Amino acid sequence: MSEDADLLNVREACRAFPSRFQSLYLGTVDAHGQPQASHAPYVAHEGRYCVYLSDLARHTANLRATARASVLFIESEEQARHLFARERLTLACQAAECLRGTPRFEAVMDVFDRRFGTFMQVIRPLQDFRLFELQPLSGAYVAGFARAYSLDGTDLDLIRHRNEQGHRAPDAVPQRRVNASVPP
Repeated sequence: MSEDADLLNVREACRAFPSRFQSLYLGTVDAHGQPQASHAPYVAHEGRYCVYLSDLARHTANLRATARASVLFIESEEQARHLFARERLTLACQAAECLRGTPRFEAVMDVFDRRFGTFMQVIRPLQDFRLFELQPLSGAYVAGFARAYSLDGTDLDLIRHRNEQGHRAPDAVPQRRVNASVPP
């Protein structure tokens, strides 16, 4: 199989991977750079991952303050062949709040209704919840040992196998120049 065909298969596997989950792991930072890890149920809508979050959650304030997030989808420990090589997709995202009352808000919330059923009837009207759209900007997909890929470009359609450096044994000391005036 050619490298191009291989990467097409990787792209399709990567794009299908999030559909195995109903929630995502969410990494945010506050206005002072303090990290926060959490999770949230999500829906996919027009190339974005959408989360409906309470104002009581720290990640809501973080998204409003920085408009940045990291999203993680990861294979369960029980399903993984090896814990060090769990299949996973990590995405660096731009976050934008989708304002209540707009046609877009209603369309995304209808997707939440279909996916999560009657529980949405309880929280959809709550005014202390906010809808955020997370637009992936770049990412990384790990399909197993020696199968790590970088994702870039529009719709993350530029995929590169991350094998240019490889793993090094502990006795392999990298030879790098720190400063051009210092001889190697």
